Amino acid sequence: MEHMPVLATGKTSGGRMKTLAFIHRNDTRFAVGDFSPVLTVFSHHELGNTVSPFLLLDHLGPGRLLPTSQRKGVNEHPHRGFETVTLVYAGEIEHRDSTGGGGVIKAGDVQWMTAASGVIHRELFSEDFSRTGGPFELLQLWVNLPAKDKMSPARYQNLTKTQIPVVELPDGAGTVRVVAGAFFGIAGPALTHTRMNVLDAQIVAGQTVTFPAEEGDTALVFVRTGEVRFAGGEVVDGQGMAVMSSHGGAFDVTVQTDSKLVILTGAPLNEAINAHGFFVMNTYEEILQTYEDLKQGKLGGKVQS
Repeated sequence: MEHMPVLATGKTSGGRMKTLAFIHRNDTRFAVGDFSPVLTVFSHHELGNTVSPFLLLDHLGPGRLLPTSQRKGVNEHPHRGFETVTLVYAGEIEHRDSTGGGGVIKAGDVQWMTAASGVIHRELFSEDFSRTGGPFELLQLWVNLPAKDKMSPARYQNLTKTQIPVVELPDGAGTVRVVAGAFFGIAGPALTHTRMNVLDAQIVAGQTVTFPAEEGDTALVFVRTGEVRFAGGEVVDGQGMAVMSSHGGAFDVTVQTDSKLVILTGAPLNEAINAHGFFVMNTYEEILQTYEDLKQGKLGGKVQS
């Protein structure tokens, strides 16, 4: 069942706030199809259910595409059992899938694709952007689905920049875009299957901002650019990620330089993860069935132009 956006209170658990548990960093960049450079900020292969309900975060760019007549990106490939959330900061990505969903995702837009029971899709730089070239940067987040929803129908949400509310922080401290969940009583437009916040923040140097979460929630802070300091004196700089403790409620983030952050919080699923390639299920038997369904053409068929 869909989880409609709810208004987060930001209250702590008995006054206790989350603290930094550990810092996670990957520095190896690689290519995904024709997309490069790509950094996997985190993956469940490394961190398991510590990051649940989130599975993976890839950062493409920043980079510059030279004008070309050849469409670059990732051609047709299947997914089952989870969702992909693509945040575009620069450039343009064209998405097409086997459900008929798709379109051009421009700077400031977010695409939320629920693969669920199965979808085949492609992601390429748009025709116009390929022709002109220019700077590009995007994030792609994988969100796990609970077992009861993994075989639901596929769905596509195109969230344009104008649909995503922007919260102006007090005293000119910065802004927070609310993609999913809520912040300062403002709800984001994304429909989610479980309770979570996906927030895109820009915070001015020297400011401290409190982000809402609940006791037991997963809470992750990815530093796109800048430098963040936590209460114990630990510092996380650009491309690093802070993993907060599950104990406590809301948590503080203090930035030392102007910073761009992505805040991910949510209720962990606490279910087994069995993943292989483009598929994320709960058991190995379900993975084997997925490959059989793919061979039989039961994962969505052809991508519709």
